[in-house]
This record gives sequence, C-alpha cells and structure tokens, in this order.
Amino acid sequence: MKAVVLVGGEGTRLRPLTETVPKPLVPFMNRAFLHHALDLLAAHGVHEVILSSPYLETQFRSFLRERRGDPAVAWITEEVPLGTCGAIAGAAELLDDTFLVCNGDILTDLDLGALVAFHRERAAVATIALTRVEDARPFGLVETGDDGRVLAFREKPAEPVPGTVNAGTYVLEPRALERVPRGAAVSIERETFPDLIERGEPVYAFVGDAYWRDLGTPESYVAAHEDALAGRIRGIEAASPMVAADAEIHSGASVGEGVVLGSGASVAAGATVERAILHAGARIGRDAKVEGVVLGPASEIGDGALVRDSVLGDGARVAPGARVEGERIRPGETAP
Repeated sequence: MKAVVLVGGEGTRLRPLTETVPKPLVPFMNRAFLHHALDLLAAHGVHEVILSSPYLETQFRSFLRERRGDPAVAWITEEVPLGTCGAIAGAAELLDDTFLVCNGDILTDLDLGALVAFHRERAAVATIALTRVEDARPFGLVETGDDGRVLAFREKPAEPVPGTVNAGTYVLEPRALERVPRGAAVSIERETFPDLIERGEPVYAFVGDAYWRDLGTPESYVAAHEDALAGRIRGIEAASPMVAADAEIHSGASVGEGVVLGSGASVAAGATVERAILHAGARIGRDAKVEGVVLGPASEIGDGALVRDSVLGDGARVAPGARVEGERIRPGETAP
C-alpha cells in the first residue's frame, strides 16, 4: 500500500520554531517528527510514501538523505502551495489503488490496518478517521449517520462542545480525485469531501480509541512530550527525563520528568527545569527557572532568568536575570 503524507504547511502556530525548520521536521523525542509518522506507516505495511512541499524544501531533502529503511519516499516538488487535496492530486499518477493520506503534524498511534479494513468492508470511496475531543472549537465537527456514513462537515462551534473531529488520516480510492483540478489549490476538508458527500459517494467515518494530538501549537507540542514520556502513546517508550547521550545536566540542577534534552543541550548548576523541550545545543544558565518552555537549536537562557510558557527560536536568547512569560522570541533575537 502507498501513502501520501501532507507536509506542506508553514506551521504558523508553532513559530518561531518553524521559521527555520518545517513543522514535520521539528524534533519530537529527539527525532524529526516525520520519522514517527513514517515509522507508523511502515509498521502497518506501507512501503511507499509520497511527499511534497514548497516550504523550506531543501531541509526535507536533507532529511530524506538521512532517512533509512521502510517506507521508500518519493518527492514531488510543489512550486506553489496547493492545499491538502491539491497536493494529493499532484501525486495522482503514482496512486493506482487504495491509498492512505496522513497529516505530517498529527501524533497518533492509530491502527491503520483496522482503518483500511473498515474502508474496504464498506466499499467506501473515502474513509475519514475521527477522534473524540472535549472542545471542538479549534477543529469543527463531523456529522455521521448511525451506519457511520459521513453526512456533513459542520463549522467550528463558537462555544466549547465535545464531539468527533477530523483526525487527519484518510483512506481514499483513486476515483476520489477524479474531479480535483491538477495544479490548483484545493482543500480536501472544505471542498473535496463535501463534493463527494453531495454526489452521494460512500464517505465513511472510522472512530477509534487511538491516541491523537495536533502538534500545531507550543502548548500541544510540550503536552505531547509529556504524554510520550508518561507512556501514553503505543509504540513510544523512553526514560523521563529524556537526555541525549551528549547532553549535560550539571550537578545541583533540578530537571523534572517532563523534560527532553537534545544533542549537546545543557542545564547549568542550580537551574530548575520543568516541562521543557531543549533542542540540539540549547543551554540553560545557572540558577535559571524554566517551565513550559521550548528552546530551539542553539538558543540560550541566561543565568538567573525566569522563563515560563515561552518559545525561543533558533539561536534566540534570554538575557541573564530577565523575566519572560508567554513570549515567542524569534531566531537570533534577545529578550531583555
């Protein structure tokens, strides 16, 4: 089986990390997140994956040179952003049978084999994996019939309500793309699926009990690491805190369980660190207090600084003794 992994977004909600790194390549558990998505596909019998993106394409090429093992990856250069279905349609010539589509920023342990079996049992043209959430406002709701057939995509609710939302993983038949124009920007959620439903094509929803999290915001990104370190995601096992072999925690530093230190990262003596993700080469100074923070590559928090619920881009700094809360510090900049 083949799969298309959607990796073309610019990750605006995760800035400043994504100003220099495409969102699917932002580290998760000290590996580019895209590795986890590809590993899940390989574990369910997918041996060929198609990727395309117009954003920071050279970084994807570096990733693909380093990637080893299943699945094999075919790259399609996307000259301009084509949206979720435009990108899929661009790969149509390579898709001659039932195939999977996954979003490159969704962390899940979904049983893809069960999803494909469900799709085939119902002779569906499209099957959409759904997940239950307590607050559907960021996602919108998907309305289904008693038999699981998708009836409509509803607008995002104004008030917090629970419900089932699009989980960003699909099974499609090639004919689902027949009316999608090539080379045009098309949304699968707002255009393709509603068109299929209106024409009476069999579009079904699969609701499972898989772990699911959109990694699109710093808060969700930190929470996903906490979940992984706590053993809540099938297939991911790691000690907590997670410390790369060449990272360093100096004597007298306090590092909590929900912390990940990337290659060459360091925490100086007297520092207190909770719920923080340090990318490669990031540094926390002496006696600093850090909580709910993401430190991009080679970023630094100065001695005695207090930093909470903030994100530092590549090479960004917090000055010694500074107090920073709820800030996003762009690559190379310094917070006073």
